[in-house]
Amino acid sequence: MKVRFTEDFDYRPTPACTIAYKAGMVETVKRACGEDAVAKGKAVEVMPRGRKAKAVKEEQANGDQQ
Repeated sequence: MKVRFTEDFDYRPTPACTIAYKAGMVETVKRACGEDAVAKGKAVEVMPRGRKAKAVKEEQANGDQQ
């Protein structure tokens, strides 16, 4: 999952480890990290480019029609 951090965010994958992301960073992160940051309003998801972006857009369009 690729996200752009809008505010500083600390991700703790284990109690002994902290990964600090700074506002403005655009990173590919583990889904759990990205979903947590987005849910807390600290990041927004960045849509992929190219062929994958086209497939994602088509999938979203098909989902809206159902």
